[in-house]
Amino acid sequence: MNTVPSHPCFLYARKSTDVEDMQVLSIESQLAELREYAARENISIVEELVEKQSAKIPGRPIFNDMMDRIESGEASGIVSWHPDRLARNSVDGGKIIYLVDTGKIGSLKFPQFWFEPTPQGKFMLAMSFGQSKYFVDSLSENTKRGLRQKVRLGIMPGVAPPGYINDPRSKTIVLAKLKAPFIKQAFELFATGTHRIMDIADFLAKHGVISRNGKVWKQHRISYLILTNPFYYGHFRYAGEIHEGKHEPLVAKQLFDQVQEQWKKRSHAWHEELPVKIYTGLFHCGACGMMITAEQKTKFYKGTNRTVTYTYYRCTRKSKEISCRESFIREEELDRQLTNLLQKYALRQDWATAMLKKLELEKQDIAQSTGAYLVTKREAIKFITIKLQRLLDSYLEEDIDRDDYRDRKAKLLSEKKTLEEQISRFQTTHQSWLGPMEQWVKEAAGIAEIARGGDKNAKKVAAQNIFGSDLTLENRLARGSARKPWAALRAAPTSRKMEPRARIGLATPTYQVGVLPLNYLGNVVSNKRICSRSQAVTFMLFACIVQTPYSDFRL
Repeated sequence: MNTVPSHPCFLYARKSTDVEDMQVLSIESQLAELREYAARENISIVEELVEKQSAKIPGRPIFNDMMDRIESGEASGIVSWHPDRLARNSVDGGKIIYLVDTGKIGSLKFPQFWFEPTPQGKFMLAMSFGQSKYFVDSLSENTKRGLRQKVRLGIMPGVAPPGYINDPRSKTIVLAKLKAPFIKQAFELFATGTHRIMDIADFLAKHGVISRNGKVWKQHRISYLILTNPFYYGHFRYAGEIHEGKHEPLVAKQLFDQVQEQWKKRSHAWHEELPVKIYTGLFHCGACGMMITAEQKTKFYKGTNRTVTYTYYRCTRKSKEISCRESFIREEELDRQLTNLLQKYALRQDWATAMLKKLELEKQDIAQSTGAYLVTKREAIKFITIKLQRLLDSYLEEDIDRDDYRDRKAKLLSEKKTLEEQISRFQTTHQSWLGPMEQWVKEAAGIAEIARGGDKNAKKVAAQNIFGSDLTLENRLARGSARKPWAALRAAPTSRKMEPRARIGLATPTYQVGVLPLNYLGNVVSNKRICSRSQAVTFMLFACIVQTPYSDFRL
């Protein structure tokens, strides 16, 4: 027979998304069971309270409000599925037992747990609360132990950063085939120094790399999640420390370091301005040595009823020793002269093609010994590994504090990664000059197209590469002295003769060629052998790049 209840009660249901509640009934299931239980036991329900928050720590707003209402006398009992729905920490559990002691709570009803406000009942309730807290604490330690083991294995715990995905089968982090290439392009774009952080965010959004709510990444998220995240070059950050990862790196450490340099410059507010005076900072005055600046003048033409803005370049006239009287020059005329200068240093396309073929043969034929270099680098890596172990021992023995340990460990790991990439690059390239040589030939072959085009910014960049700071403007004439190896493209001939040289191991003699200008289009002829112009150019340009006498190279 059901008894008439003497205590009005709150019906309280709770479930969190944490691990400890994975096997607990859902909110809807709890409410259905508790309503049926209250009706069966004739329990008077004042109000149904539902909370979706973990009970591991105090501070649940709905639970605290329920306790305050019980203390004020609005109700004197609670109906819940189990005692662990009420408390999993000692503060909330102790408060409930204290209210039972003071008589504020006269009834606690659970479908599968017996409670009476007696010494035995309060003891069993305290045991249940203690068991709930033990379960949470034990689960927390087991979880932390599992995370530490993942870190030791080189696997970053948590959600994969953009460009990677969590593989549920292998429990590892792997590259996302669709998004990873765009993340790598973002690093390459930012490393150039011409893009803002928000430009990178727009680029990623354009290719579908956006936040979970479908919006463009904010600036701080791009900085922390991508641009400064060591995960992308093979390490990862966990608990304030840098650890070595076993995942596949997306970018090289060298590229990551370049991005960090640019990030330090661009991490503050930066507003892009259109270069309306494009050639400022490129020329010096040939008379006094001061910089060339620009002014804009606007003129109204009555006949056509239009206004035109002209840009004029002139000396800044800041010299205190020379009174400069150099006149103005229109931007259009200066652009024409700069175009003529650039065209003089353009490499013919057929010569460039022949030289690139020669470089491909050099890449295949070169066979230098790399043993000593690799041994040195590997010994350095071994020494860093020993230092890391000593550093860990010092930390475990409490000789150094945790912050100092983290800083030193991150620095050593960064040095180790740099050495590993140096070994990798050296094993694949063998000769560091081949890459710059090939890049230079391509740049020289593209000068003609830049000179003919209308992109003034590209012309300025090309002029800076060729002339550096040696461009002058005097008497409205632009002049420049090219740097190496560009100077070889306009070198004056010292001799047009070929003289045979003996070389051990060769069936036929080679020839020592004088420096020849690239505007010489014919063949160099001797009475014994003809050396084509492209072969002589290849000798000469190899010598300029690697600072080696070109007579030591073979064709």
